[in-house]
Amino acid sequence: MQKTVALGLSGGVDSALAAWKLLQDGYRVIALTMSMWDGSVDMPVVEGRSGCFGPNEALGIADAKKLADRLGIEHVVVPVAKEFSEFVLEYFRGEYRSGRTPNPCVRCNQMIKFGAMLSVAKKMGIDFDYFATGHYARILDQGENFPILWRAFDTFKDQSYFLSRLSRDTFSKVIFPLGEMKKENVKALAEKMGWVELSVKKESQDFLECGDYSVLFDERDNCPGNFVDTSGKVLGQHRGIVHYTIGQRKGLNIGGQKEPLFVSAIDPKSNQVVLSPKSLLFSTKVFARNVNLLVSENSPLLHAPLLARIRLGHAGALANIVSLTPECLEIEFETPQFAATLGQIVVLYSEDGVVASAIIERAE
Repeated sequence: MQKTVALGLSGGVDSALAAWKLLQDGYRVIALTMSMWDGSVDMPVVEGRSGCFGPNEALGIADAKKLADRLGIEHVVVPVAKEFSEFVLEYFRGEYRSGRTPNPCVRCNQMIKFGAMLSVAKKMGIDFDYFATGHYARILDQGENFPILWRAFDTFKDQSYFLSRLSRDTFSKVIFPLGEMKKENVKALAEKMGWVELSVKKESQDFLECGDYSVLFDERDNCPGNFVDTSGKVLGQHRGIVHYTIGQRKGLNIGGQKEPLFVSAIDPKSNQVVLSPKSLLFSTKVFARNVNLLVSENSPLLHAPLLARIRLGHAGALANIVSLTPECLEIEFETPQFAATLGQIVVLYSEDGVVASAIIERAE
């Protein structure tokens, strides 16, 4: 019996080729495109820039519809503006106001793309056996003691970090058709099929179309306060804590210092931003909350050194698990790491497989 796959179709080359590959593999494919824009944010229209959330959403939906027609598959627009506002935008605002730095794309995958969108689609009467996207990642189910989510063959485009908050049960019903392909080969295949416009189309650059996070905040968030050093000495004034993140150096406008200063702590209660030399931002221990374990709690991998990534751009460093519960994770690095940031995601890998992820709460 032919299986049906619901595919997240954005209008770009990756999701288009994912749909094509699924059709080649004999699946019936239904294209789902999220509708998140509700006009609630005063966001300027920026020509030539794309993003997940913004006033040009209708253009992206139209592109996705054209692709679905070209592929000969059904296309459905799934409204999730309410859920996106609650679970992504409000979460983002709340985290920044608390002095933390969230990753909105990780949150969106967890709560919207692999969550609310599928729930709403089913309520709309759309029936499917699997869900697929154009993400660069792989699924390998070798038993509960081993990871189910693995890095893509194209390590430069790998998106396993963004997917690390999804549950093991979720992955059991997910397909990533591009996981074993290189991006350059995806583009080459699109050109060969006559989809040249897709191969050269710019990719989504941010979760906000305009690229400026400040549009999500209001005047109460632009409350000036003091920059202080670790002893409490006032060094100058900041524009509001939502404009800063741990490890930041640029945009501080602090002159006359003996050495470059970086944001090392943000205190929402006192409305202070602490600055210190780079040497003081290294830590060997990270404490994290809301653990998402992708292997069995009895897996031997939890007792071996793992590669820990503390942000998207972090290459990773060897670390050992000191303690682990469903709510709390403590790891210790073999060498000190720079700028472990509250609110960011720490992801643990065994070789190329994702073992666990959690939200960073503090570092020492």
